[in-house]
Amino acid sequence: MILVYTPAFSQDDTTEYQTDEVIISATRTEQKVIDIPFSVQRVDKTEWKSSRKMGINEVLTNIPGLMLQPRYGNHDVRVSIRGFGTRSNTGIRGIRILLDGIPESEPDGQTRVEALDFTAISKIEVAKGNLSSLYTNAPGGVINFFTDKYFPTSFVMSDNEFGEYNLRKNGLKFGVNSGYQRFMTTYSYENYRGYRQHSETYQTRLNTVYETDLNNYSKLAIYGYYVNGLIKLPGSLTLAQYNKDDLAANRRDESRDTKRISNKGRLGITYNASFGKTKNNFFEFTGYGTIKDLERTAATYRIFTRYGVGSSFRFINKSMIGDRENEFSLGGDLYYQTGPISEFNNIGGLKGDELQTLTDETLSNVGFYFLNQIPVINKKLAFLVTGRYDRVVTRSQDLIAGFKDTSRLFDKFAPKFALNLKLTPRMSVYGSFGLGFDTPANNELDNFPFSSDGGLKLINPDLNPQSSVNFELGYKGELINSKSNLFTRSFIELTMFNTKIDDAIIPFTVDGNVYYRNAATVNRKGIEFGLTTKVTKGLDFKATYTYSDFKYDTYKARSIDGEGQITEEDYSGNKEPSNPDNYFTTELSYTYSLGNNQSLFIKGNSVYTGEMYADDKNVDSLKTKDFLLTGVQLGGDLTFKNFRVLAFAGLNNIFDKKYVAFIQINSDRQEFYESGPRRNFFCGLNISYLFSR
Repeated sequence: MILVYTPAFSQDDTTEYQTDEVIISATRTEQKVIDIPFSVQRVDKTEWKSSRKMGINEVLTNIPGLMLQPRYGNHDVRVSIRGFGTRSNTGIRGIRILLDGIPESEPDGQTRVEALDFTAISKIEVAKGNLSSLYTNAPGGVINFFTDKYFPTSFVMSDNEFGEYNLRKNGLKFGVNSGYQRFMTTYSYENYRGYRQHSETYQTRLNTVYETDLNNYSKLAIYGYYVNGLIKLPGSLTLAQYNKDDLAANRRDESRDTKRISNKGRLGITYNASFGKTKNNFFEFTGYGTIKDLERTAATYRIFTRYGVGSSFRFINKSMIGDRENEFSLGGDLYYQTGPISEFNNIGGLKGDELQTLTDETLSNVGFYFLNQIPVINKKLAFLVTGRYDRVVTRSQDLIAGFKDTSRLFDKFAPKFALNLKLTPRMSVYGSFGLGFDTPANNELDNFPFSSDGGLKLINPDLNPQSSVNFELGYKGELINSKSNLFTRSFIELTMFNTKIDDAIIPFTVDGNVYYRNAATVNRKGIEFGLTTKVTKGLDFKATYTYSDFKYDTYKARSIDGEGQITEEDYSGNKEPSNPDNYFTTELSYTYSLGNNQSLFIKGNSVYTGEMYADDKNVDSLKTKDFLLTGVQLGGDLTFKNFRVLAFAGLNNIFDKKYVAFIQINSDRQEFYESGPRRNFFCGLNISYLFSR
């Protein structure tokens, strides 16, 4: 259910909004930003209209506490919130990713976002901090992407983008609005050679949505997507290799033709309705199915075939207790995924004839949650209590050697309590306490020869979920200055958090192969600050700053060689790798109105990332250097009768900075470093025709 009307072709493309008007649904209820006792943000598509839009990092650029580390300049981005997500060297972990409320994340928490086409997205909601009491495997938060379906009139649009490294993106977008029915579909093709050797990308995407108002109080929506693509992976480099040529590919990955080929599709349907005499009850049901055919090459050639079905429901009741409105919500999620994985010998990137393994992998998740927001002082102080029970099962069966089958069950109840005090209708302070629950991903459960069962079965019997205790204290508020033409509207957010993680899941090596174990107690403390202000008419400024102090309280690191010899080092007190102490972003934009729905704009931005350790050992000589990246975008948004033309150009990394964009943490070969793109130019031209109503 989306309560915010967001037109596809807004005539006012500023970023200004009022906190008492913006509704957020990523917290599983529809509430105003100021009433939610979490750190939440909404980003509308007008904010990324002139960006390159290759990956999430080029769209979500100014969210306090959200750190994005891109790989190879495409969509494969490490997403980290308060340290959750940085242990993943591939894909997204610890943060729940949704598309129209339907999980892109798999039952074990892993996520790939090949299907996201930002031409099809209208807005993004980010809820930061522990949300395990509402979602499966979401100790770091939730990011919900919404397909564009609320536009004022029917249209057709040609979407084109070009840039250095042979970047070419072309697409078509259609939208039909008949008043009570809406239909939108996008088709896009992306071709990108990449700035490193062996980093080509080809993607074809189709996204579509149909929604109809069955009556004044109920809706039915159908969502679908299909993506087909190839990404070649250049691999990470040692420090010596990086210093010699940071744009070169790892020779081993090049010889193996390391790559990912993806074919995946999803179809989902959502029905929601308000009912009761005063329509104070709301019910929503979602069902969906997925098919994935994935190929991965590395040391071997692996083929994954996965079939998934899922559903979710939620019920919300708003009732008056005296003169106070109490909101109660109850919901649940089910996701089941199964399919075979075959592994062959890899001959220079081609599938060999030797079948090495054939397994069947099944993942399932069943979870139920409740939420109740109790008004302690009417329209001033609210108490929120939420809780969720999750049951995650992973099962693997060796279809060649049938005795190698096993399963693991992980289940836990995670509660959270929060208070929200509204100082004024536009300002609030909040605090929360909650428990987090994060199960191992399926690839992290690979067994090894020296586990408690001697490596007999496929799944590690010793690896358990990591749990966390989370505290958060924050302020958010909007300042309105009606007495001056300067700084007329400002939004400020300040959050302090403390997270303690027990049984942290940490990678370790056995004879050069990477496995995972519960090895540490981690303490994370930090501060997040965000500012958005309207300096004067047409001129807007944004800034974010994040301070992170992430350390291992206790951590004895173990390595095992091929003969079973154990070596152990004490890393207690060390910092978690790939987390800078200091991280900030700024953006200054100016829009000049020409009248008659025509405007020119220019935007400058910068991102500073502090130095980071590459491994748990905290070797100073391997630490990455801090860096500051700057960019600029400019263009025109012009309307001529029924035609709208958006033309833009941009320059990234203006000063041609050499920097480490991604760290492959804890590499036993010390191949930690993956560079970011040097100075590069891009441009785009979107032409739309709006049909008269």
